[in-house]
Amino acid sequence: MLFKNIRIFVSSKKALGMQNKNKRILGLTRYQLLILIALIGMLFFFSDSSIMKRVRYEKQIKDIKREIEFYRAQTDTNKVKLNELQSNKDNLEKFARENYLMKKDSEEVFVIE
Repeated sequence: MLFKNIRIFVSSKKALGMQNKNKRILGLTRYQLLILIALIGMLFFFSDSSIMKRVRYEKQIKDIKREIEFYRAQTDTNKVKLNELQSNKDNLEKFARENYLMKKDSEEVFVIE
């Protein structure tokens, strides 16, 4: 008699749509899954290793690498100029006259801007 009443109660619950509302997804209830997603979201956006910080750091790295390449090219150019100035006295004299406005004793220099 007891089992008969239990069967009737269970079948009446199913008929009324009062089934178990705590369905599980990946072994977790909906609330547990919601909390887990919120925690993971907080880790990605608000922690020290957030996605936004990572993107900003990657941009800084690209900019610094570009600067390094620019300065390496400029260093190579300057090495070539230095070697040219050290090897030829006429080039050194020309450089000094143009950049430092030096002159010989018998000359006059006019600067036109």
